[in-house]
Amino acid sequence: MSQGPARLLAPDDPPPVHVLRPHGRSDVLLTADHAGRSIPRRLGTLGLADSELVRHIAWDIGIAGVTEHLAEALDATAVLQTYSRLVIDCNRQPGLDSSIPALSELTAIPGNEDLSAGDREARRAEIFEPYHQRIAALLDERHAAGRRTVLVAMHSFTPVFKSIARAVEIGILYNRDTRLAHIMLDLLRREGNLKVGDNQPYAVGDLSDYTVPVHAENRGLPHVEIEIRQDLIADAAGQVAWAARLARLLREADTRLRERGT
Repeated sequence: MSQGPARLLAPDDPPPVHVLRPHGRSDVLLTADHAGRSIPRRLGTLGLADSELVRHIAWDIGIAGVTEHLAEALDATAVLQTYSRLVIDCNRQPGLDSSIPALSELTAIPGNEDLSAGDREARRAEIFEPYHQRIAALLDERHAAGRRTVLVAMHSFTPVFKSIARAVEIGILYNRDTRLAHIMLDLLRREGNLKVGDNQPYAVGDLSDYTVPVHAENRGLPHVEIEIRQDLIADAAGQVAWAARLARLLREADTRLRERGT
């Protein structure tokens, strides 16, 4: 009898999804596609030195801590991805070159070269799918219970990208639906001491993103993608401070959304 393909994740590998406050009372649902940097034991280090695996190419530095504190402050459910974006990027459509990159920024990823279709499918089935299935299941449960949901996708970005410094400190990203994004832009600018990016340093798109187009846009949910510069949240103090600021602003933004009947 022929055996199926070997599983990617071993019993002692961490699960691909970490859910905080699954019964949180807030209308906000937080996601963090690049929160973790774990790599399945079977893949070793993907051929990279340890110094490469703490860089932005492997994860969104600081965003797990911000998301955890923000979930607590809002009493919001949060869904965090455990594995490195280098194993499979959970904010990219599977099948795209950027889904399992052989080159990230200027760094070659030897463990992602010449992968078989089975190798790619194992990463999709065991890491990507469980993460997005859990988000979808939570949204389905909330809808069935008649609960309103505002999806907030949490990310961080590197202060220097391919030798170019970035002055923006926080970016508000959006695509087709600007309801929440424009409110957050207004509130952040009113803080008076921030360099705020309007669809900077990135913009949401069907090829550059997955979570917002699939889970928020397709369901008609008010949403926003937030990018925080990593040097501002690299330590615990920065993570706590930014979570507190965002909790305050998201409460105000949600009040405005409700006043508009959203």
